[in-house]
Parts: sequence; C-alpha cells; structure tokens
Amino acid sequence: MNFHHRIAAIVSKELHQLARDQMTFAMIVMIPLVQLLLFGYAINTDVRHLPAGLVNQSHSAYARLLANSVEATQVVQFHHHYTSVKAAEQAITRGEVRAVLILPQDFTERLAQGKTLGREQPPVNAMDRPEQRPAAQWLVDGSDTMITAAIRGLRNMPLDELVDREVYQPVPSFEMVPYFNPEQRNVVNIAPGLVAVILSMTMIMFTSASLVREREQGNMEFLITTPVRPLELMIGKIIPFVFVGLVQAGIVLALSHWVFRVPINGSLLTIGIATLLFIMASLVLGLLISIRAQTQLQAMQMTFFILLPSILLSGFMFPYEAMPVAAQWIAEVLPATHFVRTIRGVVLRDADLGDLMPDISWLIAFALLGLLLAALRFNKRLD
Repeated sequence: MNFHHRIAAIVSKELHQLARDQMTFAMIVMIPLVQLLLFGYAINTDVRHLPAGLVNQSHSAYARLLANSVEATQVVQFHHHYTSVKAAEQAITRGEVRAVLILPQDFTERLAQGKTLGREQPPVNAMDRPEQRPAAQWLVDGSDTMITAAIRGLRNMPLDELVDREVYQPVPSFEMVPYFNPEQRNVVNIAPGLVAVILSMTMIMFTSASLVREREQGNMEFLITTPVRPLELMIGKIIPFVFVGLVQAGIVLALSHWVFRVPINGSLLTIGIATLLFIMASLVLGLLISIRAQTQLQAMQMTFFILLPSILLSGFMFPYEAMPVAAQWIAEVLPATHFVRTIRGVVLRDADLGDLMPDISWLIAFALLGLLLAALRFNKRLD
C-alpha cells in the first residue's frame, strides 16, 4: 500500500467515525445555521416597539393626538397609563416600561406658545427671547444607551398635526430625562450584563463535562455502587462551583465599581440572592448537558450551542425589544435573559426582589425543575 492509499484509508476511517457520531454531525450543521439565523433575523439595533407608559395630565384632544402621533412612529407603544409621575418612575424602576411620556396640564398652552413665537418677529437681543418650554417630557431608562438614543430621536419630533406649520416656531418638542445613567456611558450598561455572560460561560462549561469526565476516567462504576442517590450526586456536583461563581461575580462588580465608576445602587444582599439563583440555574443546565453528552467533546459542543443564543438574545448586547417575537420566545426560556434584567435592575435601578419577582420566580423554577430532571434522567441511565 503506497502513501496515497494509506492517507485515503485514514480519511475514510475518520469520515465513517464522524458519520457515526450523530451529536458532532448535528453540531456541524446546527452551529452555522443558528448563527446565521441569529445575526440575520434576531440581532437588530434598530429599536422599535419599546414598552412605554403615558402620564396624560392634560386630557385634551391635542394631548391624545400627540400620543397617537408618537405611537405611529413605532418607536414606542403605550402599554401602560399612569396617574402620576411618581407611579411612572416606579414603573421604570421595576422594568415594567423603558420610557414614560408626560403630558403636562398646560400642554395646550405650550403649543399656543409655539404659535405665538411664530407670529412674532425675532427679538434683536437674544437675552430678550421668550422662554421656550418643551411641549412634553420623556422619562427614560437611560441605563441602556440604545434605548436612550431611540427616544432622543423623538425629541425634535415635528408637531405639524397639532399646530399650523406656517405660524409655528420650531422648538424642542420634548424634554428628555435619562435616569440611572445621565452621562450615557456604555460601561454602565455593559458591566452588570457581563456578570451574566461570564457566569454562563464558566458555570455551564464546568458542569457540562463533569459526569462525562467521570465516565471517561472510569469512575462511573464507583459512583453507581456508592450509596448515593442521584439527586444527592447532582447537588454534590454543583455546590463547589457555587462558591466559584460568587467569587467571579464579586470580582466583576467590584472592579466595575472601582475602576469604571459603575454605580451599585441596589442592596448587596439582593445582588447576592439574584446571583446565587442564576448560578444554580446555570449549573443545572450544565448538568443536563453532561447527562446527554457521551464525550467531553460533545459536552463542549452542546455548551457552545447554548452559550451563543444566551449571549446574543439575553439583552446583553442588543435591546430585547428590538428582537422579533420568535427570538423573544427563545430568549425567555434561557436563564441568562432573566438574570440580565435582574442584575441591571438591582445594580442600576435599585430595584428589590419584589420588583423583579417574575424573573426571580423563573430562575427558581428553572433550577428546581432542571435539577429534578437531571436526577431522573441519571437514575434512568443507571438502570
């Protein structure tokens, strides 16, 4: 057998082995397919349909027309109406809405001011120019700079439908107040989300290969013969990594605060509880992968398959509201999505656990159900 035949025989052997490895073959097809779909459809920096609130203190026909005109831009959708500015601020803190439009009681008078300025001759002295008050005000969750930029695009929105264009002196239509990040620094939004990304990578990666490694090292028979129940084995596997995850989260938040001046407005206890729940959910997800995978290579492939959408769809890099509905459904299943909302809410908006209960409840349910499923599937494999 010459050189070429020997090479061909090895290539044929590797191709047959690859074809028999169904998990690896599936990853070869699915990973590029998922990346293409995510970047082609789900990833979108053009923010649309932001959940917004409305405080209509004017109750005039002009105010209703303005609200309809703003909603027609498709940048925001008024899902909630509030009776006071305080209630609107609390809604932003809870993450219920990303922005609130406040229409003051003298909204009609402010529009009339614009008409009056249009009829007058411009004053010679700029100091004599009458005060130009914006028609309304936006309160914005400024922690996400993309959200703020989208609302800022509405600041000088023309009010042609409300006033006579020929006699209207253009003034800023809206005043904007960005909460939680008035300097509009990207690091303020990125740093808390980075905790979710780092914990997702390390926690899932560590545990996804744990049981597979026991099997490849020949320790699985020993674990089977020991008087340890499957649930006890699962819990024992993940507890050491809980402390690792807490240390990692502490390092990221501490350095973000000391080096990049990222404010930590929330309670450290609340941050610790939320982080602990996410660590548990991520470790359980890694256990589910470990039980399904046959080799450490398969475990790494499945981990990457989970990490990619967890990072891209969680709202860490791109606004959640900008994604299609189908991508949002997928994102809601992933623990990272709920933790990104939670950690940003606590760190930046000083939200408490009661404000974030839907996301907290999902992390708890995911961790408990995932741990139970992992124990049941492992028990079945023992049979």
